[in-house]
Amino acid sequence: MWYQRTITLSEKPRGFHLITDEIIDKLSGLPPVETGLLHLLLLHTSASLTLNENCDPTVRADMERHFLKTVPDNAAYEHDYEGADDMPSHIKSSVLGVSLLLPVRQGRLQLGTWQGIWLGEHRIHGGPRKIIATLQGE
Repeated sequence: MWYQRTITLSEKPRGFHLITDEIIDKLSGLPPVETGLLHLLLLHTSASLTLNENCDPTVRADMERHFLKTVPDNAAYEHDYEGADDMPSHIKSSVLGVSLLLPVRQGRLQLGTWQGIWLGEHRIHGGPRKIIATLQGE
């Protein structure tokens, strides 16, 4: 069986945000899947999805500092029509990616003890973000 839903995430400030619970909450009501896969596709080019540490928030802060240093806003980019944070956001999105494929067993995501789903919001004012969630399984 296949199920698909578009999820709208609330607007978040620039940085990395743990969104595992928000994703699970917005998928409630779908029929339970014994064994399957959940595919998440972020419909944006200036944000990203990644799987990383879910416990210590300093990891998310360190990641943001790393990417601000590695891909600075003030570099000489040609593509700057939407502001100084636009092109760096595209680069970060390409490096980290915009999709995740996650296993599901007995109706639950199968993540490691310390793993969580992160949204990387790379714009200063990114706005709400949309994700297409596709669940397949039996």
